[in-house]
Amino acid sequence: MSGIILRQSFIMLMLMLVGVICGKTKIISSAGNRELSKFVLQIVNPVVIFMSYQTEMRPELIKNLLICFGLSAAAFLVMIAAVYLFIPKKDGRETEIERFSAIYSNCAFMGIPLARAMFGMEGVFYLTAFITIFNLVVWTHGIVLLTGQRDMKSIVKVFYSPTIISIVLGLIAFFTRFSLPKLPAEVLGYVAELNTPLAMIVSGVSMAETNVLGMLKKPGVYKTCLIRLIILPVILALGFAFLPISEKAVLVVMVAAASPPAAMCTLQCLRFGKNYLYSSEIFTAGTVLSIISLPTIVVFTEFLTKKLG
Repeated sequence: MSGIILRQSFIMLMLMLVGVICGKTKIISSAGNRELSKFVLQIVNPVVIFMSYQTEMRPELIKNLLICFGLSAAAFLVMIAAVYLFIPKKDGRETEIERFSAIYSNCAFMGIPLARAMFGMEGVFYLTAFITIFNLVVWTHGIVLLTGQRDMKSIVKVFYSPTIISIVLGLIAFFTRFSLPKLPAEVLGYVAELNTPLAMIVSGVSMAETNVLGMLKKPGVYKTCLIRLIILPVILALGFAFLPISEKAVLVVMVAAASPPAAMCTLQCLRFGKNYLYSSEIFTAGTVLSIISLPTIVVFTEFLTKKLG
């Protein structure tokens, strides 16, 4: 499994480099990249999620999906508590941005391609549990953490976002055993195939806008990435390894939980007038470092589940 992750991570890195080139040469502008990001998040990702539910209903799938919901909820509780401990509030530091980046991962952009590489659409099916919990928590706790304000519009907005709608429709289709006709299914299949290349190119263009030299001089970047990519995943892996549950469910949740910092932090910083450049630096460093950390975490989790599970 680690070999699959390593190969997929290398492919994703190459696609990111395409995005970096497009960003540096201005083939894709900042404004264009934001539009591409919206297209991926609001069209492509929901299509991938919906299509993952276009499968035969089996007791094993339902059981593992429920397990993934439980693991995902537990993961966020642990990560939030741990991050408040590891990143204490200090004057003169961007504590809110560091905490947000350490808690919330790029679970859709990075998680979907990796889950699909590991277990096909079944992996994406299980990943929807983590994505659902992520959306519920990031638009409530995440917004309050970043702004200090309780934005009720943002909280309500999560329930009619394209991602949540696609999950609800997918679940309805799954449990009613509704299958799309061949032609629409083929069309949506083509849209779903855009996910990995577009998501990675968008990430690459965002990375191209980062001041690399400035990023390397900021210890907060390294600390946040260490917590997000290594410390939190190790804590979760140690906790999950003792549970007598499906290894597939554990690995899918772990890949989502060990993904690099969420690009959403930069978007929300832009929206609320926060230091989006610092957020972008953490995102860039975390995305590059995850090419090494993600396969390592998968190997570590596999080892623990076989020894302790």
